[in-house]
Parts: sequence; structure tokens; C-alpha cells
Amino acid sequence: MLKSILSLSVAQNASDLHLSSGAFPCMRINGQLQFVSDNKLSSTQLETELFALLDMCQVNKLQQYGQLDLAFHNEIGRFRVNIFYQQRGISAVFRIINDRIADMSEIGVPAVLKTLVNQQSGIILITGATGSGKSTTLASLIQYINQTQAKHIITLEDPIEYIYQNDKSLIEQRELSQFDQAIESLLRQDPDIILFGELRNKQSIEAALSVAETGHLVLATLHTRSAIETINRLIDVFEGNAQNFIRSQLSDSLQAIVCQQLITVDNQRKALFEVLINTPAVANLIKEGKTKQILSLIQTGQQHGMQLMPDTHHSITE
Repeated sequence: MLKSILSLSVAQNASDLHLSSGAFPCMRINGQLQFVSDNKLSSTQLETELFALLDMCQVNKLQQYGQLDLAFHNEIGRFRVNIFYQQRGISAVFRIINDRIADMSEIGVPAVLKTLVNQQSGIILITGATGSGKSTTLASLIQYINQTQAKHIITLEDPIEYIYQNDKSLIEQRELSQFDQAIESLLRQDPDIILFGELRNKQSIEAALSVAETGHLVLATLHTRSAIETINRLIDVFEGNAQNFIRSQLSDSLQAIVCQQLITVDNQRKALFEVLINTPAVANLIKEGKTKQILSLIQTGQQHGMQLMPDTHHSITE
């Protein structure tokens, strides 16, 4: 059952496949869920098929924590998977990962990013809701660097999604559930660029900002919907006097925040972007805690490559 429905998902160009005990299997195509069978999934059958993907360590982790993240590759394609237990039994979400990494121009990544990834240090944040294409954008940036610069790139991911082949750069991908396991030794590995798959908590935010301050370029993702929300989220994770320190750290090390969302145009998915570049004026507002005023700088900052998120209705009817 699993192989056939994965094959169908790839053939239908779905972004995700949902398999849920006691429910009909469904795929997400162009942002919409579509049921693909009249047969509800049995919890016992689904658990047997999902467990066949796992080693014993992964089975133990799933049973201990009630959920598990992994990635796997077979003759059908590459998939990022989250397996979890819910009221009716076991469930899984398969994200289909394209074997081919898209070029920046294909997905409409703002051109200013090509300049920013040439910087020697600082942090570039790719943000957006779940399923907004952050991983695809991040992969296109890494691939662009790989094709144009001789850099040592280390990725810290959970799980590893896109697989890179060395071109001009040396790329080493590490699969870690807790990034702090790697931070102490990371700088001894002589990296030029470090990718944090996702900034999930205070520890990963501290690590990313600290690494950016030490003369390395950091790329990372965050689940926020706007540049201002991203800045506030990074700061609000901390308490009291620590917020002032993080504001100062962020104002000095931030290169850019790129927020994105996906819309459907003519049955195709299109990415829309908001871009904040950390100019001296933006840095000053971050340091002073006046993040609301940054909106006007984005509106008037086109000469720096800044842009607000395009109006969705306008973009669809262009």
C-alpha cells in the first residue's frame, strides 16, 4: 500500500501525503487536500508499513516520545516524514522532496540574496509558515554558493532533506536533533558557512547569533510570517536584561530576513517574498527596540533590495 500511494503522490506532484489511522489517505496538491482512496486506513496495517521504514532505535524513539522525524530515499523518491500517534492510532505525513534543487531564479528568490550570500559573516533568516517553501529556498541558496564559491559549508538538520553534491564547495551535512550537541566542536571544523535547519528554541537562537558574530555566515529558518514578527520572536524568547543583549547582537549580525508564502496561480504554486535588509537605520531601530518603525524602512528601501509581501489578490490577478 505505502509504495503505491507514494508513487501516486509523486506522479500527482503533491507536496505532502497524509496517512492517518481510521481515515482516508489524502494528498496536498497546490495547497489543497484531496482524498485519494475510498478505503480508510487500518491502524494495525499502517503501523506495520511505517515500522518497516524504521530501525530499532527509531522504533524505540517513536514509542518513547510519541513522534519521530526522519528522511528516507527509495526508488520512488526522497521524503521527509513525521510519524506520530493520535487518538485513533498511528499517523504519518510525508513531505515529497524534489531530487533536483531548484535554481534561485526558478522560484523567484529576490536577486539581492545573491549579493548577501557572498558576505563573510552575519545571519540570513528564511521565514514563513509550515509548507511555505522555506527549505526549497534555503536549498537554492546553498546550491548557488556551491556553484559559485569555494566554501566549507556545514549543515545541522533534523532530518536531512535535500542532498547536496560537492561542486566548488565542500558540503558536510549532519543530522542532529539537538544543535547544542555540535556547537562546541563546530568552530574547530573550519566552516565558512553554517546552516541551521530551524531555530526552534533559545539555545539554537543563541548558538546561531554567536556563530554569526565569530566571522561566519549563518543561514537558518524560522516559523514567522513577517520580518517584524521574526525580530520580535527572536527577542521575546529571552527575558529581562537578556533581551537588550540579544537586540544588540541581532542588530550587529543580521544580514537579512526573507519571509515567504505560497499561492496558487494557474494551478501552479508561486512564492511571494518580503525582504528586510539590515541597513544602519534598521540596525539602530532593532537596538532601540523600535521594531514597529521598521515597516516604513521596508516600504522606502527598494534601493537596498527591500520589499513588502506583495498583496495576494494583486499577485493572482497580474
